[in-house]
Formats: sequence, C-alpha cells, structure tokens
Amino acid sequence: MTEQTPTPGDGTRPRARLTREDLGSWLSGPGAVLPTEQDYRGQRLGLPVSGPGSVARFGRRLAAVLVDWLACLMLVRLFLPGIDYGTPSSSLVTMGFFLAELTLFTWLVGASFGQRLLGLAVVRLDGAGGPGLARAFLRSLQICLLVPAVIWDRDGRGLHDRSVGTVVVRR
Repeated sequence: MTEQTPTPGDGTRPRARLTREDLGSWLSGPGAVLPTEQDYRGQRLGLPVSGPGSVARFGRRLAAVLVDWLACLMLVRLFLPGIDYGTPSSSLVTMGFFLAELTLFTWLVGASFGQRLLGLAVVRLDGAGGPGLARAFLRSLQICLLVPAVIWDRDGRGLHDRSVGTVVVRR
C-alpha cells in the first residue's frame, strides 16, 4: 500500500496510492466523473424547463405529501373518533387512509389531494393518459414505504415514479 516504509521518528510519511480526490469522486457518485448530459431537470424526458409540464420541485412535492397526510389525520379523527391519536392502531389506520387517498385521487384525477391543491399532476412518460389504477396503487404503496420516494435521479424522479413510468409535473 505504501511506496516506502517509514521508520519511527525519521519524519517521513508513507505516500498513499489513493488520494482524497479519488475518494471524493467515488463518494460523489458517477455524476462527479461523467459529463452531464442535460442542462436542466427533465430535459432527457422531453419536458420543458419551467412552467406547465415541467418537473415539479422537491419542496412543492414534499408540501403536497404533508397536506395529504394532514388530511388523512383529520379524516381518521372524523370517522374513527374512538381511536386514540398516537397509538399503533391510529398510525396503521392513518396509513391505510393515506394509501387509499393517494391511490384513488391519482387514479381518478391524476393527482393526490395535496398535489391538486399545489398545482401538480402525475403523468405517464409514454403519454398514454393518466397513470391508471394499477400504476397509481403501486406508486402509492412505494410512497408509503418512504425509501423509494426519497431516492431520486437527475430528473428529480423518485424510485416510485421510475418503477411505474410516471413523473410529477407542474400543471
């Protein structure tokens, strides 16, 4: 690993074969080494830079999920007042409402309640209309798992969108 063997106290340091630059580029991922293939998010998908049809920003998508979650919390309190807030059963019921709300709204109107309020829509990349029931359910289920939703690519699409061939855009 080293080119010379230092003796204790002689003031020489071993020269490492790996440099910080090598390690830094590895930690930064392939995007640090490979040339960029796009000027803006969504260019590879054929989407505009800004305005309607452009890839939705992370902050707006996160706000939409929070609106959806709060709406589901209120629905659970309204329809099931006997369940104590903060209990495991309350969390499970709220997650069920959340899954149902995401799936049904995305299937029927192309956006969840929160996305609709914030001017977002879920569209298929192949341009064949709305996501459909099966895609909407699989996408919603992955959002409930959380991990696929917080890992995204250069276009700002989470794994949940990539797996079902959709993208969240501005309306």
